[in-house]
Amino acid sequence: MSSTLKQIIKEEARRLGFILAGMTTPDPPPHLSVFEDWLTQARNASMDYMSGDRSRACRADPRLILPECKSILILATPYSNPSLNLDLPTDGEEASGRIAAYAWGADYHQILPERMQALVKFIEEHVGQSVANRGYTDTGPVLERELAQRSGLGWIGKNTCLISPKHGSYFLLAEIFLDLELEPDPPMPTDHCGTCTRCIEACPTECILPDRTIDAGRCISYMTIELKDDISPELRPFVGNWVFGCDICQMVCPWNRFADPVGDPAFIPVKIGSYPTLIRELELSPQDFNHKFKNSPIQRAKRRGYLRNVAVALGNEGRPESIPALEEALKDAEPIVQNSVAWAIERIQKKEK
Repeated sequence: MSSTLKQIIKEEARRLGFILAGMTTPDPPPHLSVFEDWLTQARNASMDYMSGDRSRACRADPRLILPECKSILILATPYSNPSLNLDLPTDGEEASGRIAAYAWGADYHQILPERMQALVKFIEEHVGQSVANRGYTDTGPVLERELAQRSGLGWIGKNTCLISPKHGSYFLLAEIFLDLELEPDPPMPTDHCGTCTRCIEACPTECILPDRTIDAGRCISYMTIELKDDISPELRPFVGNWVFGCDICQMVCPWNRFADPVGDPAFIPVKIGSYPTLIRELELSPQDFNHKFKNSPIQRAKRRGYLRNVAVALGNEGRPESIPALEEALKDAEPIVQNSVAWAIERIQKKEK
């Protein structure tokens, strides 16, 4: 019964848009020490929420999240391949920024929970009773890549992403804790990164560590999304024209030749595009920002963080025609925007000499 039910659940998960689904147990993760060592070395930078007692305890023992939990269902939803260059500007056009592919469309925090609840409802209807559950999609104290590897979805690559041999790594993970006994899937038995080091060599800030973890403080995704303060002047030149997130370590991964070319329709760029014009972005008022990025992951950076990133990108683009817009932006009320704008102006002026 358990095996048949598991297959039925997986088929419904695929119907709902989850390209991968796997089952595992709520047992403590075997590689917890890697996470603990990462915290000890302060590689989480300013993400203090990861080092709290409750956060660490739940990651060490998933049953603390849902004491009734008997199985964990791990799910993956694809997003568009960033190599598609869906609206890549041509030479001679205005300076453009880059946005990580997962953020091109709707915010997955709004899309995936609805699908997860639909799947839970399906399960409850099938078993004929309510099932205690708890769902997360990058929102709770869960070592989700560890759980995904343990449920057979893929292996954790050198760039720290979960990699599927059939789908690459361009997907979002979610997990549902269930008070339901389901046969666990066997873990991914092998690591297929081999001797490849393309991701490590391609990272502009050298943030990928030998133990398959990230020095978050040096990661472009962290700096352009999670960081609430100024980006370090030492690291600003390496950010390039990324204004929200970064896809570099995935774009160079050979396994992403198997990635779905176009992901889930919810994450295809409709309104914001993937290469925003930097000068226009710099002019966004608080109201403009909220309107443009309503229901977008970019809201997480807030206007001040996003415009900080835009200013840094303009400085790295180094175009003199950007200076008037940057000088106007010096009047912005946000200090971190002012600081990055002043740096960008100085960088462009130095480049002209």
